[in-house]
Amino acid sequence: MALAYPRHSIQLCVSIFPTTIDQPPSLPLHEPSTNTTTPSQTPRSHHTLRTEAAAFIGEFIGTFMFLSLAFTGTQIALNAAGSKELSGSGDPLPDVAKLLYIAFAFGASLAINVAIFADISGGKFVTIPLYLTRKIHWHRATQTILSQLLASIAASAFTSALLPGPLTIATTLSPSISLTRGLFLEALVTSQLILTILMLEGGWAKPMYIGASLFVAHVCSVYYTGASLNPARSFGPAVVGGFTGYHWIYWVGPLLGSAVASAVYVGVGWLRRERGGV
Repeated sequence: MALAYPRHSIQLCVSIFPTTIDQPPSLPLHEPSTNTTTPSQTPRSHHTLRTEAAAFIGEFIGTFMFLSLAFTGTQIALNAAGSKELSGSGDPLPDVAKLLYIAFAFGASLAINVAIFADISGGKFVTIPLYLTRKIHWHRATQTILSQLLASIAASAFTSALLPGPLTIATTLSPSISLTRGLFLEALVTSQLILTILMLEGGWAKPMYIGASLFVAHVCSVYYTGASLNPARSFGPAVVGGFTGYHWIYWVGPLLGSAVASAVYVGVGWLRRERGGV
């Protein structure tokens, strides 16, 4: 049987008898309650469950809307009359208008949906770096990743059903770039996006900066790699339309870029603390 000594009672006894009492005075024994759930804990547990559910749903809806809008823009651009698909057998000269169209579709869509859903889910559509920098817990990271993957599949199927023509939103490598170069290009543009998200303070303008960062990343990489920057972006179209033999680079590249950006963020923060910076 456990003995329960109220903390305030012990402190009171010590303050009254500072030198003459060697042992705590005998306190009435009582049987601890077998029901460890207090009325104040039950609503809190329910509140936590609702919070986690809201975060999962918010991340799913936000990812679905972001990818649906971006996929739609990509599908329209790649199926435009007289255009040649980026994933074709040849390697045509870049169609600047087409590439800017795709980049704007992704950048603007991300900016809008981060502004809407970031406070609900906290994911901002990037999860691993937020977990590595201890901004979210492992259980939130797990459910966010699952939510993004499911939303990507749903958005890909939705785009395929909504618009005519073959599904052309898959991320594919240009014939002129090697696997190694494609992997490191994905890592580079991903790290740029992640640093934007981690380094910027919160505020009404942050979603616009994040969207602009994704826009720049697409301008730099969409012609050569399709600009994944997030495994979920490539996974959904691959599930609906088929996997390529090099699909793995759209996991390794973004994860590598996320790890590098997280290390830079943590290192810079440590240096600022050492220098007394704010």
